Amino acid sequence: MTCLILDTPSTRGYFPSVNVLVTGGVGFIGFHVCERLLQAGHTVCALDDLNDFYDPALKQSNLRDLQALAQSFIFTQGDITCRNDVDEVMGGMAFDQVIHLAARAGVRPSLEQPALYQRVNVEGTVNVLEAARENGVKKITIASSSSVYGVNSKVPFSEDDPIFNAISPYAASKLACEALGHVYHHVHGMDICMLRFFTVYGPRQRPDLAIHKFARLMTAAQPIPVFGDGTTARDYTYVEDTVDGVIAATEREFGCEIINLGESQTIELHRLIELLENALDTKAQIDRQPPQPGDVPITFASIDKARRLLEYDPKVKIEDGIPRFVEWFRQPDSASC
Repeated sequence: MTCLILDTPSTRGYFPSVNVLVTGGVGFIGFHVCERLLQAGHTVCALDDLNDFYDPALKQSNLRDLQALAQSFIFTQGDITCRNDVDEVMGGMAFDQVIHLAARAGVRPSLEQPALYQRVNVEGTVNVLEAARENGVKKITIASSSSVYGVNSKVPFSEDDPIFNAISPYAASKLACEALGHVYHHVHGMDICMLRFFTVYGPRQRPDLAIHKFARLMTAAQPIPVFGDGTTARDYTYVEDTVDGVIAATEREFGCEIINLGESQTIELHRLIELLENALDTKAQIDRQPPQPGDVPITFASIDKARRLLEYDPKVKIEDGIPRFVEWFRQPDSASC
């Protein structure tokens, strides 16, 4: 199978530019992926439904910035759960690749709306894969999540680890997406790369995520909710490092692969709060709460496979990434986030 690979430094001169569909393209990670593709000279179509999971004005701001960046950016408002919406955008341009980022995100909200998460994440992914198949798009990069590892006693988490311990509807939906990716490779010969993201943070981060939420509350001198004793640990990955991995996945043919994209360094929650206190020059007020169902004690990525297959090399340590986030957070146009 031959796929059209992006014209990046490793492939420059092979194809001058390509057409890429990015689902969820004006969300947090989607914005940064679209930005990188546009800067490389590609034509990018972002499909996003601008839902109200968080303030749609934030995505509208991302959209305006992408529209100002390049004339080769196209936006379509549509819902991946609506097959007609997906067919319309997929049939409107000869796409060379799809980067599928659209999803309902978040472990805790998925406990309250499990059916919605299955509909958007699983049925929506089927719609994207089916439309790609029918329109001859062979290469798909799919966002998965470290949540699929569940309560994994073996660290760091490796792509070869058994993954039968999902503890949230969100994690279960992402496991289903990975299974669907394998099916479409096996049955239809599509080139599928599924990337397991590990707690991505940085400028334009969703306001519901811990770093952004804590910064907002701390700045307003309000208490921050801390679930458990503060020893839960996460593999925080700066968004530009994650995007490096996404773009690298578009440069190569895999057949079918699952690859971790993490920093491969864990930070306990109490240490994260200390870093925010230092960067914001303010003391956090802690609202101690019991552990939450669906939360895992640790996420920790083995990135050996990403290094080998993608030449992935995350560079931004959390000690540098938090001040970079705070620098963005303090900008006037991020005040409403």
